[in-house]
Amino acid sequence: MLLSLQDNLPFTSVIIAYRGKRLEIQNVLIDTGSATTILSADIVQSIQIIPEPDDTLYTIRGVGGSEVVFSRKVDRIEIGKRS
Repeated sequence: MLLSLQDNLPFTSVIIAYRGKRLEIQNVLIDTGSATTILSADIVQSIQIIPEPDDTLYTIRGVGGSEVVFSRKVDRIEIGKRS
């Protein structure tokens, strides 16, 4: 996995596959203290990961405040690249 440090925090790239579409996202923070993976809805909407009427909404809280999110199971996630 190829990592880069930005402000002493580890970042990598991820590729998300969902319903036959793929999206590469650069500069994703690796948060070793998080129990889940959170991606920006604005970014993943390009491969049709969008809120649906039957979704359960969750409130997450962190140092920066709280945010309402939805959950989606993806077909595949590739983390980092080998060099």
